[in-house]
Amino acid sequence: MDFALSARGEEYASRMWDFMREEVFPAEPVWADHLRIHGEHAYPPVMEDLKAVARSRGLWNLFHPEVGGLTHTEYAAVAEITGWSPVIAPEAINCQAPDTGNMETLLLFATPEQRRTWLEPLLEGSIRSAYAMTEPDVASSDATNIELEIRREDEEYVLDGRKWWITGAADERCALFIVMGRTDPSAPPQRRHSMVLVERDNPGMKIVRHLPIFGYQDQHGHSELRFENCRVPASALLGAEGDGFTIAQARLGPGRVHHAMRAIGMAERALALMVARARSRTAFGGPLIDQGVIQAHIADSRIAIDQARLLVQQCAWKLDTGPVKDAITQISEIKVAAPAAACTVIDKAIEVHGGAGVSDDTPLAYFAAWARVLRIVDGPDAVHRRTIARRELRRTPPYVG
Repeated sequence: MDFALSARGEEYASRMWDFMREEVFPAEPVWADHLRIHGEHAYPPVMEDLKAVARSRGLWNLFHPEVGGLTHTEYAAVAEITGWSPVIAPEAINCQAPDTGNMETLLLFATPEQRRTWLEPLLEGSIRSAYAMTEPDVASSDATNIELEIRREDEEYVLDGRKWWITGAADERCALFIVMGRTDPSAPPQRRHSMVLVERDNPGMKIVRHLPIFGYQDQHGHSELRFENCRVPASALLGAEGDGFTIAQARLGPGRVHHAMRAIGMAERALALMVARARSRTAFGGPLIDQGVIQAHIADSRIAIDQARLLVQQCAWKLDTGPVKDAITQISEIKVAAPAAACTVIDKAIEVHGGAGVSDDTPLAYFAAWARVLRIVDGPDAVHRRTIARRELRRTPPYVG
């Protein structure tokens, strides 16, 4: 059993750390100042500078083995490092959600023309995209519930319905929406839905509002959309009619590794901040770092991080060595474990910081909000626990008694 990262993985991780220290961390206050002056959804020009540097250093599109050349296991190390600055770093290397999942989807299911129109500019980083599945009126954790109507009329598809929590819609660079809807209510549940490609300027699609996360408005936004007589050409269909559920499942496996490792990166930064804070503060007659409860926080945090990382690395290895279906249990496990570990560590870091921990003077408050959200996006914890339990119930143990 070899736990060592490959030489190539070590090289890319080292290059990523150099990029973080030299470019990304110094850009964080520049990014924040631009949004403060120009509005929450403005696009800070510093991102274009970062992207140019990332490309010049070969840190571009690393998320997909066929595109970036790294295995899932090798990229997992890079994804963790980007989690130290989760708002800026993933986009700077063109490895941000939901674009990565959308690019993987287009690689798997798009026609040559759809690839030319949408995949190529996404890979270039010249546009952004959104994935519109979640709806306000149904339990969207069960994808077979999706109600937005997609009906065929001659050489067009017509969309009517609502979506919400659609990440990316507030950014005007978001040019493409991959929309999931119901095409055949009478079909078996997993064949009722399809996906179509909708352009941002389609007059039948309206952005209703941008939803905050625990009071935070992200630059790219999480938005509510309304589709009313939204017409797209028949050529906008992704895959075949009835493929929607299959496409939805196919796009989530590797992306959950990315989310999990970024969560671990957030937890690592939170732990580093916790240690630095404890070393710099004196309370009750001595350094805070000497308090037993603080040392317990630090030790428990290290254990939680290392446990979660090993689980994600195992999942990434399974994706590298076999089909996605062989890693289904691990994909669900990391989706539960990594955000939970991040929530725990970030909460302890906030406690050690006191009032500073819940302010914007550190990234901890935002980390806490986003880590909690990660327990909902891409399927809530309860759904993944259900998947894990069902597969466990099918196992035959070597001995009972």
